[in-house]
Amino acid sequence: MIKYKRILIKLSGEGFANKEKHLAIDNELVKKIALQLKEIVNRGIEVSIVIGGGNFW
Repeated sequence: MIKYKRILIKLSGEGFANKEKHLAIDNELVKKIALQLKEIVNRGIEVSIVIGGGNFW
């Protein structure tokens, strides 16, 4: 049973980083997150996403 019809997800921009490879954005991690979000959307839940970007400045 779905508890919420709509959700807001806040993702930290810093959380996308791969510090071992010194990358601001780890593409593999972003892909994993996108696939998980797709599963949520496929269940009929509306998703809003806020992505922080303070670490880019």
